[in-house]
Amino acid sequence: MFPDDGLFGGFPSFFVISFALIFLLVVGGFIFVIVRGLRQWHSNNKQPVLTVPAQIVSKRTDVSRHTHNNDGNMSNSTSTSYYVTFEVESWDRFELQVHGHEYGLLAEDDVGRLTFQGTRFKGFERERLVSN
Repeated sequence: MFPDDGLFGGFPSFFVISFALIFLLVVGGFIFVIVRGLRQWHSNNKQPVLTVPAQIVSKRTDVSRHTHNNDGNMSNSTSTSYYVTFEVESWDRFELQVHGHEYGLLAEDDVGRLTFQGTRFKGFERERLVSN
């Protein structure tokens, strides 16, 4: 259909190869994210459920904004992820993702018993508030 006369002269074949590479990168990205999520889920399931004394040292949120195009109608949505950083008796700190309703019940400087499994937050029972 189009003559192939040099490196980029064969535009259709260059276009097909470029499209195929981009398609493979996108599909590969999706597969990578899915496999990474499954590995984390499996790793968490193999970990014991631990309950340890802990203190809440900080809280943060991560808001993601998304734009959707539905047949020319643009719509926006947001999603919020909630994170809490805990400090245990050994002074190690780690951050766990929590649900929004749990995030609202937790306050910085709360002291209690943290229950978790790997990177999975299971619960926090407040024992007392530390006063400054």
